[in-house]
Amino acid sequence: MHLQRRAILLACTAALAATTTVATAQPAEWPAKTLRIVVPYPPGGSSDIIARSISQSLSELLKQTVIVENKPGANGNLGADYVAKSEPDGYTMLLCDVGALAISPSVYTKLSFDPSKDLRGVTMLAYSPHLLVVHPSVPVNNLKELVAYSKKNDLNFAVTATGSAPHLAGVALERASGARWQYIPYKGGVTAIQDTVAGQTQVLMNGMLATLPQVQNGKLKVLGVSKSTRMPLLGDVPTIAEQGVPGYESGTWQGILLPRGTPEAVVQKLNKALITAIRAPELRSRLAGQGAEVVTMTPTEQDQFFAKERARWASVVSAAKIRLD
Repeated sequence: MHLQRRAILLACTAALAATTTVATAQPAEWPAKTLRIVVPYPPGGSSDIIARSISQSLSELLKQTVIVENKPGANGNLGADYVAKSEPDGYTMLLCDVGALAISPSVYTKLSFDPSKDLRGVTMLAYSPHLLVVHPSVPVNNLKELVAYSKKNDLNFAVTATGSAPHLAGVALERASGARWQYIPYKGGVTAIQDTVAGQTQVLMNGMLATLPQVQNGKLKVLGVSKSTRMPLLGDVPTIAEQGVPGYESGTWQGILLPRGTPEAVVQKLNKALITAIRAPELRSRLAGQGAEVVTMTPTEQDQFFAKERARWASVVSAAKIRLD
């Protein structure tokens, strides 16, 4: 009887140990370590501004350190490829211009990843329309005057990169208005802005969030806004649509994406935290003061937006015959 009781106790102990081992082997609740927001552009641009604006509050909400890492190159594709091929565990995020990312499959003949298949949306964060600006030395005050001036004078149009959203926005405007200019590609919005401020290029179309400060300090002259309605911050500046290009609208859409295959529970938790962070009254107000509108979506809505943008810009790319290796 004593031996039987001892055998039972030993069996129970072994079962308890096995249970403990299994429980210990289970993954810790997400997040259990530092998270990274990869920005595939140089510091100082719209995506970088948004990333650094939300990193601290996101860290507080998730109770983990959140760092911002810039991985510029190939019009954002280098950083996007890095995230697409990262472990799908929710610890490596991509924050970029979602519209620009949707353009890449149409522009590049060879892309080392497929944004639609290798990445999935989490939420959009903000939208800022493009501003059409010129160096103060250009003697024009509206789009009509710019078009007329461009037909008689050489103008260099700075773009963040060949095939970028601002580039295609310029191409669409050129074709619709009859303007003429030469495109000068850069490796990011910051250098494109700097060279236009310096007068090395004369025309620029770029996200309002990064461009507005140079307009406010008088170093650039704004001619139009690429939004369907006027912006309160620039209430006296007409939209491009108002100036003879009906339906014209473009802009910079900042959003977060993750590698395809990331657990749904992680995607949803991150969606909730990001929306809480970007909608915080102080941050929303600060971004509005810089020309950016907070826009959030469900993961499904963002994926649908991406698909529509990809189709929309594919026609522009085809018409302009823009192809890159």
